[in-house]
Amino acid sequence: MKKYYTRACNFYYGANANLLVKTKKALPLCGNKNIAFDKIEIFTRNNNKIQSKIIDFKKINTLGRDIKKKVANDLKKIVLKRKNFLKNVNFSEPSIMGILNLTPDSFSDGGKFNNLKKATIHISSMINSGAKIIDIGGESSRPGSKTVLTNIEWKRIEKVVKNFNKKHKKVCLSVDTRKSEIMLKAIKHGANLINDVSGFKYEVQSLSKIQKYNIAKVLHHMRGTPNTMQKNPKYRNVLLDIYDFFEKNIDKIHNKKIVIDPGIGFGKNLKHNLILISKISLFHSLGFPILIGTSRKRFISQISGINDSEEKIGGTIASVLFLLSQGVQIFRVHNVNEVKQGILVFNRILSNLN
Repeated sequence: MKKYYTRACNFYYGANANLLVKTKKALPLCGNKNIAFDKIEIFTRNNNKIQSKIIDFKKINTLGRDIKKKVANDLKKIVLKRKNFLKNVNFSEPSIMGILNLTPDSFSDGGKFNNLKKATIHISSMINSGAKIIDIGGESSRPGSKTVLTNIEWKRIEKVVKNFNKKHKKVCLSVDTRKSEIMLKAIKHGANLINDVSGFKYEVQSLSKIQKYNIAKVLHHMRGTPNTMQKNPKYRNVLLDIYDFFEKNIDKIHNKKIVIDPGIGFGKNLKHNLILISKISLFHSLGFPILIGTSRKRFISQISGINDSEEKIGGTIASVLFLLSQGVQIFRVHNVNEVKQGILVFNRILSNLN
């Protein structure tokens, strides 16, 4: 059976984008007139055979009936302004999700913030630097990590979660967990977003258990588990396989308060990660905001070689700015201030293009 996919491409920015949208020579990306596009890449998948072509968006009427219907529907989702369902987050502009790992063994900052005083200081620092969302986790998801018992995971994050809204009422609180018991406790204490790296697959009943709370969710893709995900990951086509995963699982989330995350580094090798990053704009045709976490990921070391560094700030910012140019809305990062600085400068440059 043939299946079609639509990716916005050939982007314009700032005043130039606004003018092209106004004169109907381009379309706004996700309702944002500061990023526009005038071409689309159409993928055709027929079993294992995949073809693609790039056409002007005005030429979709030249396509066959079935493909034209699908592409037209995709285009509606691509240009649609995203509803702002997260506290303090406007999907028409880039937002930073600051990472707080309350673990002894996370891959880059394990043990640095795992007491209440250090965590509180770090949260304030990230918010003051521009983080709109704070993502708190008590279980490492680094490659090869083992599952943590529920009571231990909750003990690690309990005080920070319970105290968060007392001090940061206007900031979105995200809790990074695979376990429904912790999801429920976090929601009870004011969490606004559940970020489950398993895509709500770790526990079969997790979605049904939290459904009545109308909580927003990150739908994350991961091949396998943190313990197994990097053991020779394979796909028929990583880009389209992950798109199919999202399309299938979006229907299981009833309130549609969904942020999608393709899971860079979660069951992907270097080639997979680069394909996903370079073609990330495909996922706009799902109609939901996109979250990406490239911060300090291994693919940066694989590319940079002797120019690698412990915090990988250069590689992180490079990937964030490319993804920003493709309309990604949320960036999950460790170094909030440096990334915010990069975004401010990059956006100012883009706004002056004509």
